[in-house]
Amino acid sequence: MLEGLHPNRPTHVFRITTDERSARAMTDMIGEIFDPAETAVASFETEDDGPWMLEAYFAHQPDEAAIRSLLRPIVGAEADKGVFLPLEQKDWVKSSLEGLKPVRAGRIFVHGSHDREHRLPSDIAIEIEAGLAFGTGHHGTTKGCLLAFVDELKLRTPRHVLDVGTGTGILAFAAAKVLKRPVVAGDIDPEAVRVARENARLNGIAAWMKLYVGPGVRHAEADRPGHFDLVFANILAKPLRMLAPALARVASDDGTIILSGLLYRDVPGVLSAYAHQGWYLQRRYNLDGWAALVMTRGSARALPQR
Repeated sequence: MLEGLHPNRPTHVFRITTDERSARAMTDMIGEIFDPAETAVASFETEDDGPWMLEAYFAHQPDEAAIRSLLRPIVGAEADKGVFLPLEQKDWVKSSLEGLKPVRAGRIFVHGSHDREHRLPSDIAIEIEAGLAFGTGHHGTTKGCLLAFVDELKLRTPRHVLDVGTGTGILAFAAAKVLKRPVVAGDIDPEAVRVARENARLNGIAAWMKLYVGPGVRHAEADRPGHFDLVFANILAKPLRMLAPALARVASDDGTIILSGLLYRDVPGVLSAYAHQGWYLQRRYNLDGWAALVMTRGSARALPQR
């Protein structure tokens, strides 16, 4: 699980090994206290049935003593065994992909350059070098959106796709490669858009990508009322709630909105925000502590979760 967006230029990382319960509790605490634009914290199992690792990335040098004090109520003296390390930008690129396994959602296959040999002839392959932007396909929110997209394709073929908060561009790339149509994708972070543009070139789909820098749908390519019949927004709970009116406005009446970046506890608030716009849950995907929501306009109906 992960809270926050990776800082554009992380300067330090904190690492501590612990048990699953403590790792999740510390992840929640750091995610609640620190600015998600400047701090990202992740916890994950280092091996099957083994210990868990917590990693927290900081955009500025952290107050080490204060952080250890925050964690002591959870892990006691073990907080003093955590390690703070300086982190150069090139280290983030390396650590984003090294050791990660490829991710599959149907025929969509997301991989780094080190896993090209694992592609199958029938795969819709997306090669991602994470750079400094968030989203390698290995994070539960991104994979949840990919699974939701694969299932959406079983129902219909979208014509106009928008990806809000595109990060490295992976969701937009999947749509462009599958649909063979132009896709509009934007991010508030210019560095993320730069990385997405480079990844699009790497994947041979630069001509299909209409990339923009801007918050939400505040760009001529994106602010088109009723135009998009598929909208991705894989960001965080608060901006998803704030964007509900804007996303509902640009989505077509027969369209679908796929939302993620949500911990399970965030789901009710987000559902409420979109219900006020006339959009309701049709499918839900739970993965690694995160939820992806598939929303359509009209009445709610109960469907099984995945």
